[in-house]
Amino acid sequence: MGNRTNRSFWISALALSAILFAGERAISQSTAAQTLLQSANRDRAVHGLAPLKWSAPLAAAAQHHASRMAEQNTLSHQLPGEAGLAERAAQTGARFSSIAENIAEGPAAESIHRQWMNSPPHRANLLDAQLDSVGIAVENRGGTLFAVEDFSLAVGKLTLSEQEALVADELRKRGLRLVDTGADARRSCALDNGYAGKLTPSFVLHFATSDLQSLPGMLEQRIQTRKYHSAAVGACPSAGKTAFAAYRLAVMLYE
Repeated sequence: MGNRTNRSFWISALALSAILFAGERAISQSTAAQTLLQSANRDRAVHGLAPLKWSAPLAAAAQHHASRMAEQNTLSHQLPGEAGLAERAAQTGARFSSIAENIAEGPAAESIHRQWMNSPPHRANLLDAQLDSVGIAVENRGGTLFAVEDFSLAVGKLTLSEQEALVADELRKRGLRLVDTGADARRSCALDNGYAGKLTPSFVLHFATSDLQSLPGMLEQRIQTRKYHSAAVGACPSAGKTAFAAYRLAVMLYE
């Protein structure tokens, strides 16, 4: 009985030790990721750039990749049997119009950040004004840190009405009156070309965009002719055929 109790005690002690070690390891990796985030935003501030926002979906994608690199003890942006960067990020729920990645290995977060800042392509990602979000993960393999930074220009989740309102605001700024066509504008959006409904437009443009606060060049050119006095806009669900997110819209111009 005494031996069984003693053995049970040692098994419990070993289990507790393993749990504590795993907890310390997770904290250490989290601290390293936080250090990399702070370092990135410190250098962006020095160059007059907005700080990167933390993205949980990008961090999940980065963690998956960092773990695989540490397991295989190798650096690669795509390991055998692994999806590419854009697909990995989309699988975790990230929505973006552009994406980039930094990877490295080193003894500490500070030295990894210095590596990246001394490497032109990695530095370009860190200081890219067109990227606004980041997810970072660090995996420890025997004292060597495998680090991943996934950057993106995030695309927000907006309702169809919110998408239409933003484009309508841009059209009003250009002097056009907005016409309420009921559901016809959205039905027009769902078409590959042309329009739906009884109100015949003089010009129709179907387009996909990740930036609802600027208009396509072709639409700008048409508006600048001053031939058109009113417009309608309809949004519809994006086809979602690629990992890159975009809004899908149709704008009808009327003389």
